Amino acid sequence: MKIVFFGSSEFAVESLKRLAASKNELACVVTQPDRQKGRHLLFSSTAVKNTAVSLGLKLLQPSKIDSAFIESMKKMQADIFVVVSYGLILPRNLILVPNKMAINVHASLLPKFRGAAPINWAIIKGEKKTGITIIKMNEFMDQGEMLAQQDIEIKTSDTSDTLNKKLSNLGAESLVSALIDIEQGKAVLKKQNSKEATLAPKLKRIDGLIDWSKSAEDIFNQIRGTVPWPGSFSYWQGKLLKIWQADVIALDVANLKPGEVISASREGILVACGDGAISIKLLQLESGKKLSADQFICGHKINKGNILS
Repeated sequence: MKIVFFGSSEFAVESLKRLAASKNELACVVTQPDRQKGRHLLFSSTAVKNTAVSLGLKLLQPSKIDSAFIESMKKMQADIFVVVSYGLILPRNLILVPNKMAINVHASLLPKFRGAAPINWAIIKGEKKTGITIIKMNEFMDQGEMLAQQDIEIKTSDTSDTLNKKLSNLGAESLVSALIDIEQGKAVLKKQNSKEATLAPKLKRIDGLIDWSKSAEDIFNQIRGTVPWPGSFSYWQGKLLKIWQADVIALDVANLKPGEVISASREGILVACGDGAISIKLLQLESGKKLSADQFICGHKINKGNILS
């Protein structure tokens, strides 16, 4: 089949590689334009662009999805559009262009976690499993009929980063299987139950702010789910303190204030939560480097009774 691939982030790279290695004809790769990033505002390419260039694939980077771009897509005469973490919602008149259908690889068990950040929110909300859903796209975000679904366990050791990598691989496998089913006429479409839908909006910086009155389990999930951005953070002595890694500690904290430092040792900085405590293992003070608890207490006097606010 003739395919046009739409994708931008690192999550989409494995799917692109698998398509390029398949028997399908990959007519074109569409990705976001290069954008200025960082302190020096240097132009940066998407992960998909870098991969497409390395594979010698035809590449398009439209600044907008306008009528001229849609006409250029019609001339491709593609059978399938494959959309994986492209970063824009495709309009209906573009979705209807391919001869067969436009399909999307989504990193959740739809209808749960529709939106831009399903991996993050699955961890933040304490889900025990998540997965990949392949859908036939329509004009509504993540609401198309489902072609395939595969689940995966979310381990307590997982962060958004590690789970992203696992789901990227699973998504590529699911995509290839779904394309075979479509080509052979075996694809079965299943409607989503919208009554079970939940949302996974794009993360905002405020989503990283720790509310110490929450349970240790909730804060632990927040820390894992906001890696690498915005990162979970609090304030100590008027400075922003990012917390990158922690463990949950079952502890009676009835007589302690949420955010109160219980102890600080090389094993970890123990902090009271609304229910239980967390032991901070890896942290970063404003304008500083990431440090282990052992390294941090060697250079900073964080004491029992201090409050993280």
